[in-house]
Amino acid sequence: MAAESAYAAAGVDIDAGERAVELMKASVAASHRPEVLGGLGGFAGFFDASALARYTRPVLATSTDGVGTKVAIARAMGVYDTIGWDLVGMLVDDLVVTGAEPLFVTDYIACGKVYPERIAAIVGGIAAACTAAGAALLGGETAEHPGLMQPEDFDVAGATTGVVEYDAILGADRVRAGDAVLALASSGLHSNGFSLVRHVVEKAGWALEDEVPELGTTLGEALLTPTRVYAKDLLAIIAACEVHSISHITGGGLANNLVRVLPDGVVADLDRATWTPPPVFGLVQTLGGVSLPDIEATLNQGVGMALVLPEASVARAQREAQAAGIASWVVGSVRSEPGAPARVELHGDHPR
Repeated sequence: MAAESAYAAAGVDIDAGERAVELMKASVAASHRPEVLGGLGGFAGFFDASALARYTRPVLATSTDGVGTKVAIARAMGVYDTIGWDLVGMLVDDLVVTGAEPLFVTDYIACGKVYPERIAAIVGGIAAACTAAGAALLGGETAEHPGLMQPEDFDVAGATTGVVEYDAILGADRVRAGDAVLALASSGLHSNGFSLVRHVVEKAGWALEDEVPELGTTLGEALLTPTRVYAKDLLAIIAACEVHSISHITGGGLANNLVRVLPDGVVADLDRATWTPPPVFGLVQTLGGVSLPDIEATLNQGVGMALVLPEASVARAQREAQAAGIASWVVGSVRSEPGAPARVELHGDHPR
């Protein structure tokens, strides 16, 4: 019998790491674009930048993010193939709101112990989401941290790089009074606000296995619904019609994210009566006794993206969204308020 290595005795299993790499190779390769050079296993990933020669003035855009405490739900349920969709959604959808096409993604997984099948499932989800976004999973790192993390603990983070023509960068400077605000539906909670959600659930004494009639599923399944990846669909909308700015509705909610893509001197008036948040949002609010201002400042309330665009573009944008299977609705409009800082105001009540 071979003697145990000193590194293994310290809690790091190199063989398990290599097994995880072998298990994930096929899913990673399936996400590759033609510009990717080489395969998995090197010290760095290569992307052929000559593909950018078709741009007049290519601008690289980058974004980095994680999934936050939603990983605790995945771990508790033993479901690992959806958390990658959450990671990629947080990455590429922050990028695409600038008008940039995501080119590639790199990931980082930290864990207390490498379970090869678990790591492969996480990476498989990341790769599948990259394929859906049109981005290559170019590389990554799995780090085993015994003593720092418990064996069942893990966390995921990543970064993405994209490209956009300089003259096509979307942003607040394009927004004009009279623009409409078009909401695109979220798939659920996405990946933000889970510290509040978990606190509410734990305080109420609910179990993830509990069937919740108004959700039509177990509580855990509803909470673990993966983040919608909008990248390809938003790029199609941007190509089809004029769009001025786009806000990815993440931590901070609708108002706090939309105001980031508005210029000073305008106000976006939004009408709650234009949509009913999916049941999971009302459940969290009621179960936790959370005020409307608090819930709106934490969760997306059913809005994953908000597009600011000319009224003449709305119909075409909605047709593109419908073709992609995304519900959309005009949630409000932009008006002028000279001399005032940009602001978002929510009016009215959601339909019951």
